[in-house]
Amino acid sequence: MTAISIPGPPGPPGAPGLPGHSSGVSESSTPSALFLCYPSLNTTEKHFQAVQHWSEFVCKVSSVGVVNVCHCPQLHLVALNSPQTGAMRGIRGADFMCFTQAQAIGMKGTFRAFLSARLQDLQSIVRKADRDILPIVNLKDEVLFDSWDAIFNDGRMKDGVPIYSFDGRDVLNDSAWPEKTMWHGSTSSGQRHVDSFCETWRVADRALTGMASPLQGGGLLQQSSSSCSSSYIVLCIENSYITDTGGGFI
Repeated sequence: MTAISIPGPPGPPGAPGLPGHSSGVSESSTPSALFLCYPSLNTTEKHFQAVQHWSEFVCKVSSVGVVNVCHCPQLHLVALNSPQTGAMRGIRGADFMCFTQAQAIGMKGTFRAFLSARLQDLQSIVRKADRDILPIVNLKDEVLFDSWDAIFNDGRMKDGVPIYSFDGRDVLNDSAWPEKTMWHGSTSSGQRHVDSFCETWRVADRALTGMASPLQGGGLLQQSSSSCSSSYIVLCIENSYITDTGGGFI
């Protein structure tokens, strides 16, 4: 006689899983939820294809249930922890300050100074494939600009979104930065500004000038020629997206 196996009633639902990190993570059982990574971007065919591509690397299936966990690709824009004169030991010195301060708080990306120099146009710092897709966010993953390219198309920061230093201070509301102006050494379109970058960011001579931008208006590339002896905000940009799993660049 053949035994007949009859399934029993379903068991009670399991306990809910641990909550995910609140920054840069969204959960859903549908691929369309990937667009939650980019609430301010238009969901054009180009963006759809890009998000599909990234999902192969950064969206995982949970071991409990079927839940897509999406770690959204984005690039961070963060200020150095103190204002700087035009004497930053060159563009390499400025880049090194960005690198070391990012490393000190455990950020994995490669950070470079938001500056043009004699052999460097600011607009080209971010990898070309990432310039019109990845949102630019602050230290707390709040969107500042929809994309890198938006900064150079007369873009303005999102209202009410602060720029933080690596140690977590709001540079526009903290007394450590008495001058609410930032160095950039660039034209309004992100090219190097001839002779307006403090001798490639090596001198703090009062007689020399560098191009800077007052930040109260929300733009990063306003044109204000300033003495290299001034102490201004210096921003650092994460120039390529890196996966949380350490798998390298996307």
